[in-house]
Amino acid sequence: MEVLHHGVFLGSKYNILGNVGLNKEEAKKNTIAYKILEAHNTGTDMGKLKIKFDAMASHDITYVGIIQTAKASGLEKFPLPYVLTNCHNTLCAVGGTINEDDHVFGLSAAKKYGGIFVPPNMAVIHSYMREMFAGCGKMILGSDSHTRYGAFGTMAIGEGGGELAKQLLNQTYDINYPEIICVRLSGKPAKNIGPHDVALSLIGKVFSSGFVKNKVLEFVGSGIQNLSMWFRSGIDVMTTETTCLSSIWETDEATKEYLETHNRGNSYKRLCLENTAYYDGLIDIDLSKIKPMIAMPFHPSNVYEIEYVIDNLREVLSKVSEDSLNFIHDPSLKLDLSGCIENGKLKVGQGIIAGCAGGSYESICAAADILGGHALGDDEFALTLYPESQPVYLQLVKNGVIESLASSGAIIKPAFCGPCFGAGDIPSNGTLSIRHTTRNFPNRDGSKPSENQMAGVALMDAKSIAATALNGGFLTCAGEYETKVRKYYFNSSVYKARCYNGYNNPNPGHALKYGPNISDWPEMPALTDNMLLKVVSYITDSVTTTDELIPSGETSSYRSNPLKLAEFTLSRKDPGYVPKAKAAQEIEKSRLNGENIEKFAPEFKGLDFSITSFGSAVAAVKPGDGSAREQAASCQKVLGTYANIVSEYATKRYRSNLINWGILPFTTESLSLIKLGDYIYIPGVRGAITNDSNKIKAYILSQNNLEIELSLNELSDKEREILLAGCLINYNKNKL
Repeated sequence: MEVLHHGVFLGSKYNILGNVGLNKEEAKKNTIAYKILEAHNTGTDMGKLKIKFDAMASHDITYVGIIQTAKASGLEKFPLPYVLTNCHNTLCAVGGTINEDDHVFGLSAAKKYGGIFVPPNMAVIHSYMREMFAGCGKMILGSDSHTRYGAFGTMAIGEGGGELAKQLLNQTYDINYPEIICVRLSGKPAKNIGPHDVALSLIGKVFSSGFVKNKVLEFVGSGIQNLSMWFRSGIDVMTTETTCLSSIWETDEATKEYLETHNRGNSYKRLCLENTAYYDGLIDIDLSKIKPMIAMPFHPSNVYEIEYVIDNLREVLSKVSEDSLNFIHDPSLKLDLSGCIENGKLKVGQGIIAGCAGGSYESICAAADILGGHALGDDEFALTLYPESQPVYLQLVKNGVIESLASSGAIIKPAFCGPCFGAGDIPSNGTLSIRHTTRNFPNRDGSKPSENQMAGVALMDAKSIAATALNGGFLTCAGEYETKVRKYYFNSSVYKARCYNGYNNPNPGHALKYGPNISDWPEMPALTDNMLLKVVSYITDSVTTTDELIPSGETSSYRSNPLKLAEFTLSRKDPGYVPKAKAAQEIEKSRLNGENIEKFAPEFKGLDFSITSFGSAVAAVKPGDGSAREQAASCQKVLGTYANIVSEYATKRYRSNLINWGILPFTTESLSLIKLGDYIYIPGVRGAITNDSNKIKAYILSQNNLEIELSLNELSDKEREILLAGCLINYNKNKL
């Protein structure tokens, strides 16, 4: 795989051209991405896009908060198709009715506002959208980071809930025109290679450099024709882990056949490189050179060839152990997998093939062919498969794949995203789980370091997972197995029988059904003239994921109760954050009640607290990698955190979440000067934002008024107004 970081002109035959006589600005317009963005831009400036989407999708960790936000902002009906799926919290690990209460709320909202409701275990969010909504030239917005339908000619973007609430209120998705990176595919993958092998190779190559961060990947080239739609989609969904903004692929007869099979042939049109196009960079992938890959804990970019891990086992496991200390910071809790070595081989505890990445028809068929009906045996290793949707499950039943797998001792479960975020199928302590899922962040397996539990997840393709299963659970590369080509027949009757479709047919009189765990957002004040912050958490890790900001897994059951969920904020990364943030929040409550808060610290003396708010701040190096969950920001705001002060943000979506919740997204070159517990005074912050001043002077009062410079970087007019109002809800109330 080769990466060109500089711009290139690419001809219609995928050849790189010299720049003599070529117009860069005109050639930019020949990319597939440009044409789709132009068609969805409601403004007149392609440099400052104002996008309206064709459809949206949310799952049951996010849709309650989105609808509550939009409702508080004046929502009357869903103005576009909005799909509410129930594929994340279909288990209730914490007990009680709270998960099903949210599902009932979702159905009532679909009836009231005119939405589409997909019941639990019917389909994972992205499978339903691929089957029922993706189409050539469309744009779809989802409140899940893996919202990627580029293989079907759809530019899809995963964002925090605030951006979906804006669409529900007929507002636009505002973003600068992104850079477009060409991914040129050639060759044909070997028989033992699956989509995860290609995806992990790509992630391992580009993640750490940030080369594609917030950019669009455009897949072109002769190699595309050698990939089935299942294979393409399996690569595409994992582009999220490169930190790119979105993706788009050339379409062809395979795309057309897929859409026709799904009764949507009219959604097809040919998207291809017709004329010389300019790309801001290029990634060359020769599919024939891809090897079976594995991403070791604790990130999809921690990539090795499987053979390398087998040959250098103790070295690799030692590094995993060292890596575990980077996020636990407790030597007694490090993940030591050396006990999994038997006779010089790595024995894994379980294999899982699931979700929007692994639960595809083709991946499960391939696993069945490799396993070939052989018994898994009665030792510890277990294999579990989750077909991505009920239509896929029905076809696997009809063609005998389910019977073959079940006869081997594999467990087949209904559509569910749990293995991707730490709910269900939790391995035993001190073991490794191999998964064809999307992520392997710390504790995405569901273990709890706070209770002396540590396990790890390694990502692999379904083919190599099946080969490992065939080998008794000892880590194995997929060999040159023969896999059958089984035609797929889509049966939509299951959706027609159970899914509610109320689009364009809202019932305003229908009451929303609230469970006892569903609560409204607390009041959030507008930004004051000045701000005083106390740094209550300082994260020095090179990258901080949203899982570390607000844990996934069973804590997500409290997603509809902002105050309850906020109790888990930073619980795995910095357990001291919540009590410290609450203590600072109590001071702000005293201020709002008219008390003189100089008594809390001598550094406060002389400040005018009638126009100076007091809040907490989180300092970090590079937060926000991973999930689009807005709770990573909203939980901080609920606890009175008014700012993040960082070197940079890992993703655009996390920064957008901060803005939509009224948290100032500061960056600074002086992060090393800041200390935990510092008081930072920012005079004139409201005026600076009002006047679009990028650079803001601040003073560390606890360090003899040491002056530092903070930056908000570029803010759109709407983003400035949201910050001034205190959050998106306030902004929309002001508009009303």
